[in-house]
Amino acid sequence: MALELTHVSSLVRAPLVDRDGGRIGRVVDVIVRVGTAAHPPITGLIVRIGGRELFVKIAKIAQLSPNRVVFAAERVDLRKFERRPGELLLAKDLMARHLINLVGGRLITANEIELAQVDGTWEVVGVDAGRRPLLRRLLPGRLSSHIHPKALVDWESIEPFVGHVPSARLRIPYRKLAKLHPAQIADLVEAASHEEGEEIIEAVGADRELEADVFEELDVEHQAEFVNSRSDVEAARLMSRMAPDEAADLIAAVDQERRMAVLELLPAPQRQKVRNLLSYHPDTAGGVMSPDFIVLPETANVADALDAIRTSSAAHESLQLIFVVDAGGLPVGQVTPVALIRANPASLITTVQRPNAAKVYVDNDLDQVARKLSDFNLMAIPVLDRATKMVVGVVTIDDVIDVLLPQGWRRDLAGDEDQA
Repeated sequence: MALELTHVSSLVRAPLVDRDGGRIGRVVDVIVRVGTAAHPPITGLIVRIGGRELFVKIAKIAQLSPNRVVFAAERVDLRKFERRPGELLLAKDLMARHLINLVGGRLITANEIELAQVDGTWEVVGVDAGRRPLLRRLLPGRLSSHIHPKALVDWESIEPFVGHVPSARLRIPYRKLAKLHPAQIADLVEAASHEEGEEIIEAVGADRELEADVFEELDVEHQAEFVNSRSDVEAARLMSRMAPDEAADLIAAVDQERRMAVLELLPAPQRQKVRNLLSYHPDTAGGVMSPDFIVLPETANVADALDAIRTSSAAHESLQLIFVVDAGGLPVGQVTPVALIRANPASLITTVQRPNAAKVYVDNDLDQVARKLSDFNLMAIPVLDRATKMVVGVVTIDDVIDVLLPQGWRRDLAGDEDQA
């Protein structure tokens, strides 16, 4: 059986009347308690009576219907409303504001908040982010109050921003955001206001690794926006957990007068990698490569290679190729993890390697790198020092895509998906 929905907008400014229909005052807002149930229960109303805003418990309301709220008690408690921890005012705090839709990781706007009575309890059941509520308020009486089921976003998948309501003492739960991919969280940050973005970053900060992953996915503009608001120590702590190539991009976004101080606070191994990467032009293979990769001698066997993958701290995408070098350290071949898994662990790595045909140099531009990846149908490619001919890094296809595609491409794509 379908629930009968009541719009919050139809309750705000509705008359508060007694059982005989005599006007007592009017409704100002609807109060809910969040965090205790999947659908927040209504705890009461804020009503204006004689110029004062008072609190009325929901238990004293006999009828909560559009454009008419019936008061059931004999008299009104003259106690002034004071917000308690965990309470939100639906109209003031949430209406027309951004909310996070955790299904797919999207920001939506609460154009309407829908209530329903379930088993005798009034609760928030969902949010309508469509245009119809706006039109309904602009053209009252001309549009049906009916809501299409597909337009209703269930509250269970909603997370509100409450940074603008400090007295509510609420924060976005980390456990909910952690279910999203770092790229989805970054999209949320980029689509949100600065204050909302800070709230998201603060939430994921409960997991330092996830926080670093999210920063890696942010565009340069937002990276600079958030890192420049942090102390040198906080910025260095964040960069120490990022991939060296991403940390180099981020430190380049730091205000110039702070860069050296932040760089000096990085752990020595990370600091050296970042320094090396900063010496290359950002639009070259050297500028986007990762210095973390696996190199093995020709004498290694398949089991050695698999052990090296298991113990490596390099990012997963940097391990799509394992490089084989001769006694002088020059590359002679490369092998994929899939080939290693399928091979006899006792076999020499040279028996499963493929020729070292595809490579780029540190000074190759990104168009050259992209063409080489496309020509050889590769997901990653080794980067060689032009003087020594040794492997100094690896470029993955996502490194090239992130640089070559225009700023905001992910957000544009998300908009296209929403219209599909």
